[in-house]
Parts: sequence; C-alpha cells; structure tokens
Amino acid sequence: MSRVKNVISTAIALTLLSACAKTVLTSDNHDFKPPGNKQWLAGDHHIHGKFSAKWDTSTQPPTAILFGDAHYFTALNAQMAKQHGLQWMVTTDHGGPKHSRVNLEQAYPELVASRKAVPGILQFYGMEFDTPNARHSTLIIPHTDEEAQQLYTIESQFNRREAFPNEFERDTESFMLKALNAMQAMSPRPVLSVNHPARQADELGQFKKVTPEKMRLWQDTAPDVITGMTGIPGHQAATINPDGSNDPEGTRAEYYGYPTHGGTDQMTAIVGGVWDSFLGEGRRWSITAVSDSHAHYTEGRTDFWPGEYAKTYVYAQQDYDSVLDGLRGGKVFVTTGDLITELYVSLSQSEKTASIGETLVAADKPATVTIAFLDPDTLNYHDDNPSVGRVDLIYGEVHGNKEFAANNVNPTTEVIKRFYPSDWSRQGNYQVMTFELPASESAGYIRVRGTNRAKELEPQPDVKGENPWTDLWFYSNPVYIDKAK
Repeated sequence: MSRVKNVISTAIALTLLSACAKTVLTSDNHDFKPPGNKQWLAGDHHIHGKFSAKWDTSTQPPTAILFGDAHYFTALNAQMAKQHGLQWMVTTDHGGPKHSRVNLEQAYPELVASRKAVPGILQFYGMEFDTPNARHSTLIIPHTDEEAQQLYTIESQFNRREAFPNEFERDTESFMLKALNAMQAMSPRPVLSVNHPARQADELGQFKKVTPEKMRLWQDTAPDVITGMTGIPGHQAATINPDGSNDPEGTRAEYYGYPTHGGTDQMTAIVGGVWDSFLGEGRRWSITAVSDSHAHYTEGRTDFWPGEYAKTYVYAQQDYDSVLDGLRGGKVFVTTGDLITELYVSLSQSEKTASIGETLVAADKPATVTIAFLDPDTLNYHDDNPSVGRVDLIYGEVHGNKEFAANNVNPTTEVIKRFYPSDWSRQGNYQVMTFELPASESAGYIRVRGTNRAKELEPQPDVKGENPWTDLWFYSNPVYIDKAK
C-alpha cells in the first residue's frame, strides 16, 4: 500500500510545479454569464414519510404499521421541501414484507394527490431500495404513466425485505445482479444511487457490507442505472437537541463506527480515496447530498427538513425528464448550509468547453479552468450568512492501474490549487477565478470543493457534539478529460 501511495505520475508532478501552472486573476470589467438555458435546481432524493412502516409480525402476512419509522404525510414533506428552497424531491420509503402493495395501493395515490396539493416542486416516485447483499440505495422511477407499475415490479420482485420470513434468500450477490440486469433492460430505466455507503465502516478504508468492489460490479452490470453514491449523508441533525442546543454525545450523520469528515462520507471526503479511485478507472461516478429525513430534530429525531441543511443541485430545466437526465449524467453539485447556491466549473481549450458532468476531448496543450460561484447574501435556515473561505481545485489522472483500484486509491489525485478570497474577483453576482491547467499525456478529470473553514485544508473527522452549521462544504462533480486521438 505504501508503494502505491507514493507513486505520483509525471503529469501530476508537472501540474504541481508553479512554473507550469498559474492562477489567472479575472477582470471586473465584465459580468460572468452562466451558460445555456438551464439552471441549478435544488433537490433531495432521500425523504421518508408515513409509509416507511414498522411491522406487526404476529399476523400473517405481517401488517404494516404506518408512521412507524417516519412521521409525515407526503404533502407535508413536499410543502416543507418547497419552503426550504427545493425544486424537486423523491419519496423514498423503505420496504418490508409485501410493502410493494402498500406502495402501489396507498403511497402512490397519496403522491398523486400531493403533486396536486403542492405544485411548483417536482415530486418523483421512488423508494429506499433494500439492496440485496448490501444495505440501502435510492431508487428513482422516471415520471411516466407507468411509474406505479414500474416500482411495483422492481420492489415485489427484487427488494430484499419484500420476502418474509426468508429475506436471506434475496440477500445474495447473484440476486442483486439479477435485479440490476432487469433494471438495465427496462425502458425507461430507473436510477439507483447508493445511500450512506460507509456508514458501517469501523475504520478509515475498512468497509463493511457496502464495499467499493460491490459498487464497481453493480455499475459494470447496469451502467445506465447505477449513477453513484451519497457523498453527504443525512441525519446531520443528530448532534442537535430538540431545543436547538448541541448534544455533546450526538454523532453526526449517525456514523457510529468511523465518523464523517465535514459531514461527508469518507468515500467522498478523502482526496485520492474511493471516489477518486473510481474516477481514475475512467468511471462516471456522481455524488449527491440528502436529508434522509424521517422526522425533525425538534421532535426528538435526528433530521433536518428536506433542503433545510443539505441540497443536491442539478443543472436542468424544470421538468422531470431534464432533472433525471441531469442526475444520471452527473450535472450535479452539492452543498450544506446554503454556503453557495450556484457553481460553474468549466474546462476550455481553443473553441471547446466542457462543464460539470461533461467531457473535454483535449489536445496536448494547456487548458483553462474557470470556476464561478454564487455566495448568497442571505440568511440560511440557521439564521447565519456563511461565506466561502476557500475553494480547492482537484485534479486526477485516469490511469488504468489495477493495483490502485485494488487498494481503492488514486495517488495521482491532488489539490493543485487553493483559492482564497484574494484569488477571485467579483463579476456581477458571481465570484470568479481561473487557472491554467498544464498539458498532460493522460486522460483525467477535475473537480472542485469549497468550505467556510479557510484554515482547514482537509475536512477533518467529525467529533461528537459538533455543530453542523459551523462546518460547511460544497463539492462539484467532475469535468472529465479525454485525449484527442
């Protein structure tokens, strides 16, 4: 492992040379113009309601006890999501014995009514899929006239907890691959994103139940279904008492083994770790942020309202197909505490430009990175007005090194530039900075993160009782670089 971690490619070494890479300060004589006819739409793909049931197993079949694990009607979740600035959401009740009938006969009609009661927010149908041979994933169903039947088919045939009392019969790798093959063959295809992947880890880099190896196999099996994982998991209010004070024994995000870093799952937070390992293999792998809302912390639970703390922004038009395409294509950035509300990352060379989720086919010459963000001059839902203290530009190679992949690392990945307020300039409503990326012989990617903690160079493990509102981060998904042939 030590040898793997010490291998830094020639291209990255050159990138880190100050003589070869320079910051280009922007001018204030013109305003930054967001590209295209789309906009950043905030959403949350992991929201529970009253149909996340507990079960009375004294009856045959077991009887669903509604409001058992989550408290709210669908329309209340939608109204609170809209109130907290979301434009889209997904209902994701988890399953159980014959829960597919509960979804079809009760949850879906309530969702249809909620769409009418709370217009102005897109309400996708989905569930927290009880993943065979793993834990949980968000399943998002495309919005069609057949959406209810499509979810019923998937849940009844493949959801792990649907089977009772012999759940173990579905809890195998082969059954998961069977489920993924079925989803990949569907038209339209659903989206499946892995939830809180490292929640059960006891140590850094030591994973249980949900492993990088499994996630690779899933994406290889269903590349148009498996899109990525939750980078910023829910339950971020687990350190807050009902009266708003901090609970010194509370564990952020309920990661009871190995903690989150700045509220972020270790698979995402560690530069050169699992996420970068996937990207280094050439995978298109996207991260998201969620509330995992079951009930609000003021009611003694561990959650924020959807959109109150974490948001997943998708670059899309305000319609179901566009949002789902944006999620599937990684046109996404995530943030907490409303630290920013817009983020543009582009890579340009000659007349060609690629943005978040897109690919630049680059020649062997330097390219220009442009980063622009909107830091709103408004209060967030903690009545704070946080400011961005630093932005990090991260670069990694697509290397094809099997040893790196086996160890779930990408040692070619580095923070190649740290921008502070003196490094960016205001253009209209946006803070803008540019950077000259040196030529490289390798394919690669860039991604961006930022924080209100300027002096915290890497997100640190979260301690018990930490106030989540003081530790805010945002992450972009990658811009990919292929080499011209």
